[in-house]
Amino acid sequence: MVKSLREWVTEDVDPVRDRSVVWLSEHHFFRDPMRSVYVDPAYFFAPADGIIIYQAVVEPDAPVVEIKGSSYTLRDAVRDDSYDEVSLVIGIFMTFYDVHVNRVPYSGRLTYRELDAIDSVNRPMLHVEHELLKRLRVPATGGEYLRHNQRMVNRIDADELCRPYYILQIADYDVNCITPFGLAQHRPVQQGWRFSQIRMGSQVDLIIPLGGRHDLRPLCELGQHVQAGLDPLVRIVGK
Repeated sequence: MVKSLREWVTEDVDPVRDRSVVWLSEHHFFRDPMRSVYVDPAYFFAPADGIIIYQAVVEPDAPVVEIKGSSYTLRDAVRDDSYDEVSLVIGIFMTFYDVHVNRVPYSGRLTYRELDAIDSVNRPMLHVEHELLKRLRVPATGGEYLRHNQRMVNRIDADELCRPYYILQIADYDVNCITPFGLAQHRPVQQGWRFSQIRMGSQVDLIIPLGGRHDLRPLCELGQHVQAGLDPLVRIVGK
């Protein structure tokens, strides 16, 4: 269920906030709760549990966010200078308290590319997590990890929409480990299926190119907390 940031911290984080890091690591972080699988081709569902920290329609060379005075674009995100699609981008930040199993937002065929960190190690996401959990606000700074860190670019060709879309998984400083549950490329995946896990803190972006027969209508707002496979993020208008 979609919750405000304050509601989620009060109801889901505060009850376990005082537990030790060892307990959180062993009993909380790696949980993989049973969930009902929702299938509705009129929606993209959330690919990850977490907090929406940006949401916008952007040109491929326009800034998704500004990082220390320089633009972080879609081409930077997918590390492909040939990317030329105007796209809806929704960034979901996964805190240490979130379930880190990712799910398929819309059915199709999955292909992925793993890209190493630009530097020797990943940049930390701790500032963003602190601002969200302590100050209860979406931070305007601290996004250096977006450009530099290890990532998995998952492309899903959605035959029903006659278009591909992308799930971008970005790893945190602590453990650069993105683990697909299936290694085969071009494999069929269904809406709501578990397809991967990112360990420790991380971020998942849903990138949907515009155009074609359908319009896209975002359903959530900045600062809201969503759950993978349960909460619709985008309505496909015209279906």
